[in-house]
Amino acid sequence: MLPLEHIILIDKKSSIAVYKQIAFAIINTIQNGILKPGIHLPGSREMAAILNVHRKTVIASYDELEAQGWITVYPRKFVMVAEKLPLLQPKKWNENELGHSYDNDLKINFRVIDKSSSVEKETVEMIIDDGHPDIRLSPIDELLKTYRSLTSRKLSIKNSNTGTTQGTVRLREELVKFLSDTRGLNISAENILITHGAQMSIYLAAQLLLNKQSTIIVGKPNYPVANETFTETGAQLIEVAVDEEGIDTDQIEQLCKKKKINAVYVIPHHHYPTTVTLSVERRMKLLELSNIHSFVIIEDDYDYDYHYASSPYLPLASAHHQGNVIYIGSFSKLLDPSLRIGFMVAPQNFIAQCTALRKMIDVGGDGYMQNALAELIKTGELKRHLKKAKKIYHHRRDFLNDLLQSQLSEYSLFTLPNGGMAVWLTLKKEFSVKQLQNTHLLKIIRTDEESNAFRLGFASMNEQEMEVTIDLLHHLLKKQ
Repeated sequence: MLPLEHIILIDKKSSIAVYKQIAFAIINTIQNGILKPGIHLPGSREMAAILNVHRKTVIASYDELEAQGWITVYPRKFVMVAEKLPLLQPKKWNENELGHSYDNDLKINFRVIDKSSSVEKETVEMIIDDGHPDIRLSPIDELLKTYRSLTSRKLSIKNSNTGTTQGTVRLREELVKFLSDTRGLNISAENILITHGAQMSIYLAAQLLLNKQSTIIVGKPNYPVANETFTETGAQLIEVAVDEEGIDTDQIEQLCKKKKINAVYVIPHHHYPTTVTLSVERRMKLLELSNIHSFVIIEDDYDYDYHYASSPYLPLASAHHQGNVIYIGSFSKLLDPSLRIGFMVAPQNFIAQCTALRKMIDVGGDGYMQNALAELIKTGELKRHLKKAKKIYHHRRDFLNDLLQSQLSEYSLFTLPNGGMAVWLTLKKEFSVKQLQNTHLLKIIRTDEESNAFRLGFASMNEQEMEVTIDLLHHLLKKQ
């Protein structure tokens, strides 16, 4: 008789019911070829004694196994492994080998996307984000109130999963008005695709525009996830310098004369990570180059609504062009990073193909949440929030400026951004951003070792939290 007491291991602290643990163990033993078809199992009374459990627990386990077809129970006679199961070669029985299936690696070849093996710090006392909104200011309660209201309406429930692949008509129609009022875009609802954030929009655009024969230009430094997304398509990625006026359009022009450029990815409003704004002259030249050399501009406008020095520059997408600007935005920076709703604006034929591609991996978004957001826009609640948040973030930027000047000027250099939610802080050469990260006290979300710099998000912190953050940075830099 097999040592069942060593094969069927019961964990009384597990959330899985004991009868299911017994059933799972017997199934695994059958699948491993140890228990063969037709072999008899102990009766319920005997098995209960072997495992030191109540007989009713074993009966429940046997009922579960019989219902699934693993065993056959002959009342008052015997229990046996179902005879119709395939005969498997038994593995050597060893208690140490009876682990979980997914403790093993997949040994069949597959494509590796991320080769890094870095492990996140388990406990960090402080995290410096790369420019997140302060969710304490966001109208999340109002959004959720509307969400709950929609889930209680019969018509909303009936239509909640209808037409969400491109985004609900209600949200797209409200976005048409919102983007016209705030960004000067002249579009229809058919020009909009609602996505799970800007990153999904970038991915969809990259998959349709790029391949191994393509070339895309990006800024240096640039949003690293976008770079990875473009590189994953097999396209050649060319980095062009970003200075105080934004991406160098003269260099882009020279590249266009030498080879075919398929796309240029830009973040003109507040470049990520350096926060610089693309100058008017370079905006005009980039649009002109796009028309002359027939390349697509992928415009990532993740934080358009927060500009403090003046009214925001209108996006490239609002200018006269030949339909070759793909405009990408997100509500994550407006309301809450966990609210995964973004949008893409492009010609209808491109939106149709992005929608088809998106449908292969995701049939649609949360219709309730999209319509709740549409209501937030329609009632003016979103604009009221933006007006309030912009004023607060402007004050926080200036407060941080004073702190940096008074406490970190000995260690770092920076240019106060005209807008956005973060400052690009470059450490002087005798200090190291890598060493700054090498502590359990601090995690910085976005660093650049080549530039010896990092993004210091200020929007999510109040004055007291900023003081604590700068004090810690001062303490760590002073120790270097």
